[in-house]
Amino acid sequence: MKQHLWPLFLEAVKRDVVPALGCTEPISVALAAAIAIDELGIKNQACNATKDVKLDIKMDVAVSANLMKNGMGVGIPGTGMVGLPIAAAIGAIAGERSAGLEVLKKLTDNDVEAAKLMLANDQVTVGVADVANVLYAKVTVYYQQQTASVTIADSHTQVIAIEKNGEQCLLTPQVETVKDSCKANPFTEAKLQDIYDFAMHAPQDDIRFIMQAKSLNDALSIEGLSGNYGLKIGATLVKNQAKGLLSGGLLTEVLTRTAGASDARMDGAMMPAMSNSGSGNQGIAATMPVVASAEFLKSSEEQTIRALMLSHLTAIYIKSYQNKLSALCGATTASMGAAAGITYLLDGEIEQVSAAICSMIGDVSGVICDGAKTACAMKVSSSAGAAVKSALMAIDGIRVTGSEGIVADDVDQTIRNLATLANGAMTQTDVQILDIMLHK
Repeated sequence: MKQHLWPLFLEAVKRDVVPALGCTEPISVALAAAIAIDELGIKNQACNATKDVKLDIKMDVAVSANLMKNGMGVGIPGTGMVGLPIAAAIGAIAGERSAGLEVLKKLTDNDVEAAKLMLANDQVTVGVADVANVLYAKVTVYYQQQTASVTIADSHTQVIAIEKNGEQCLLTPQVETVKDSCKANPFTEAKLQDIYDFAMHAPQDDIRFIMQAKSLNDALSIEGLSGNYGLKIGATLVKNQAKGLLSGGLLTEVLTRTAGASDARMDGAMMPAMSNSGSGNQGIAATMPVVASAEFLKSSEEQTIRALMLSHLTAIYIKSYQNKLSALCGATTASMGAAAGITYLLDGEIEQVSAAICSMIGDVSGVICDGAKTACAMKVSSSAGAAVKSALMAIDGIRVTGSEGIVADDVDQTIRNLATLANGAMTQTDVQILDIMLHK
């Protein structure tokens, strides 16, 4: 076993599995706006703004095409609205600079009214920036004779530049040294076997923290199943069980509870999700199918911990080969982690876990990402269902074989084949998707 990688695996999970309030792309814009307001020294004025007191600023928001796609139609927590303009405005009014992906956790009804007034007064403009970065947001705030610009790129909370009144206050190099890059990415020499070994054999106390993913995402699922959010997919499944149109069982439990969490999250519930690789939906997809399966199977606490760690770390491993944002739905890759976790809970070992992931790639690798929105809950639940199906097949010794499609005999090669598709031909798919969305 490559135990020298274990501290790096722990570091990767603690870095990439974190609480996030709201869809992380518009939240990046809100965070940049909050930092810009803070740099101008007018945070108190912003916080005290109400529907009767105009916050005397203008804001220009420039984002990458991918971020625009993921910010156009998704609910912004606590606002009852969708889109990047309200994300920027509420970030300026109520954002907490130090809160990262939970930047909006302290907003009030008065804050929302003041932000809506900013939009009514045309104080916020949003456009697509001509940049190479897949994930990019630059927010410029104009106040009296002052300006402040904050740029976030490549990671949802990574501030690479701050300018005040035309002068550079912060510039973070975007190119890491080879040494730093290898330290940050333990997957350059890792294989799925190494991830499996870590999840199965790491000291339980070292990985127990992953249970916070269960706590946060299960609470979000319960909220979503109230039936007041999004497309009400989870609530619809519950209702139709009561009607006798659906039966109970493992698959129904996984679909219902996973969809419920995504329903709430994508419709702006004021509750954090435990994210994975910068996405709340990916965190839900890597968590809830495993949680539902563990409870259905009456798995022990240790089994649940190890299954969740296997799921989340596998999801990070698969995502590490792909661009941060792409035309490939991230919930599908995160659910491949869930397939691994479920297979383990069904007493599968590395051979069966590998088979389940290969079958997942043979099944859902073509699901496109056409922006963050309430309908994402459908893709999340579909991917969760595919995870259950692939796990059950793997336990019975059945898998999509290496002679079919992009699937190879070797699971790690199959994962790289999926990344080649996502980072290659699907970049043009991304352009076409955004063009369709902008011209509807």
